[in-house]
Amino acid sequence: MIEKQQIPTPEELAKFCAKIAEDKIAQDVSIIKVGDVSFIADYFVICTGSSTPHINAIAEWTRRKVREAFNIRPLAVDGKAQSQWIVVDYFNVVFHVLSPEAREKYQLEDLWGDPEKLKQILADRLVNDLTSE
Repeated sequence: MIEKQQIPTPEELAKFCAKIAEDKIAQDVSIIKVGDVSFIADYFVICTGSSTPHINAIAEWTRRKVREAFNIRPLAVDGKAQSQWIVVDYFNVVFHVLSPEAREKYQLEDLWGDPEKLKQILADRLVNDLTSE
């Protein structure tokens, strides 16, 4: 008899991705709930790889383990380890693997972890877009 795989909730998938990243010795693994302020995803999982090969290994291992555990393939994978940032998009969960330099530069936790700051940035961008037309 074939065992049916259970589809994880977005929270379960985010926690699973975080655990797999930690198993691959990713640094500073964090999960941010972004669904309240964005339609992009419900959760971001953000982690740091120590080198180009490490960034690639974390992203590839996580993709493999998610596929094995839940038979889920990403909607998209963007970036390369050489670009210092790989994004694996599972629709409700977006998994980011960054170099230490990219993590410092983009500070995703600071942006997405503060809903009021994000709302202000988006409002400012909308105003700028409307006034530049």
